[in-house]
Amino acid sequence: MHIVLVEPEIPPNTGNVARLCAATRSVLHLIEPLGFKLDDAQLKRAGMDYWRQVEWQRWPSWPAFHSRLPAGARLWLIESHGPRRYTEAEFAPADYLVFGRETAGLPKTLLEAAPDRWLRIPMFNPEARSLNLSNCVALVLFEALRQQGFQREMRR
Repeated sequence: MHIVLVEPEIPPNTGNVARLCAATRSVLHLIEPLGFKLDDAQLKRAGMDYWRQVEWQRWPSWPAFHSRLPAGARLWLIESHGPRRYTEAEFAPADYLVFGRETAGLPKTLLEAAPDRWLRIPMFNPEARSLNLSNCVALVLFEALRQQGFQREMRR
């Protein structure tokens, strides 16, 4: 699986996602501009010593990332108000799960260009604006891995 963070702003969230990617052997894509420096102490602390186990790439912009996608790549855009729940999607091992900035989400132009790939995580409290980014990534990623039978699971 591929995890894509578009313009992430909060270092501990990105560090937690990196740790999640290390544990699940998912590839992490960071799309600039980033709201922090990659040597940020909070980023390193949240990712702990897992950064060396993460396969990741930094991209200068969405167009640069998008232009290098393999033919037929499937991008799932996870954002509030999507027409379908994330549990209704049928994920494949090479899919890209795309998440937006903590304060603004994904650009509307991306969402409107791919309504069939726009997924939401159900919310139940109208006063709660959103869930934490790293929690959202974990929810959707583990649903995708569950659908694939948790292939390559390490058992101790």
